[in-house]
Amino acid sequence: MPRFCANISMLYAELPLIERIGAARMAGFEAIEILFPYDGDAGQLRDAIRTHDLALALINCPPPNYSDPAGPRGMAAVPEEVGRFRMALRRSLRYAAQLGAERVHIMSGVAEGPEAELCLIENLRHAVAETDRPLTIEPLNRHDMPGYFLSDFDTALRVIDAVGSDRLGLQFDIYHAARITGDVLGAWDRVKTRVTHVQFADLPGRGAPGTGQLDLPAIFARLDADGYSGWVSAEYLPGKDTRKTLDWLRW
Repeated sequence: MPRFCANISMLYAELPLIERIGAARMAGFEAIEILFPYDGDAGQLRDAIRTHDLALALINCPPPNYSDPAGPRGMAAVPEEVGRFRMALRRSLRYAAQLGAERVHIMSGVAEGPEAELCLIENLRHAVAETDRPLTIEPLNRHDMPGYFLSDFDTALRVIDAVGSDRLGLQFDIYHAARITGDVLGAWDRVKTRVTHVQFADLPGRGAPGTGQLDLPAIFARLDADGYSGWVSAEYLPGKDTRKTLDWLRW
């Protein structure tokens, strides 16, 4: 079975953030993600993560108004926001160092065209020069994220190649891959050699495994068969007490 991770920005929403860390450990997770930890006390979060002997698999480089759920998602591909992106990157890298995050996901934001792609490439080149920490980029579907620049795998691979750093990997979200391509395993076969982090939810609805149409056990089995050894993060909307949605951990 994969090494499962809990995205506690989405799971355990019924609890305060600091309490979600212990809840994830109690459920048997060995790692967590916190998408936007910037409103929390970094020292308290770090201490709780260490107390519960968890890895922090990933945080996101904060978008503008990162505490606003309706705010824009990222700015690395937005030419007018280069200065703001680089300030946000510095902040993200400080938090990553304080919390011990293994990876930082760089969000591209809403943009389009060749200028946006060049901007993303240059910002990512800047990012890999600023840190030894691994970074990721992730295609997000435009059904959920209208106008998001990085919305397909061809562009993601082209950007990774252009940046030319082995510390920039692909974040493969099974839910988004299903929305983007309609063929999760086909997409996986094309990009698996670049993938350094995986996330999942069922489709449609972005709910817990078993609530939709995706054959997640088969997808997890393919990850295992292909030798993927990174984290596979549960990034779904529970819709109820998270503990009542975790039967999939015993598949």
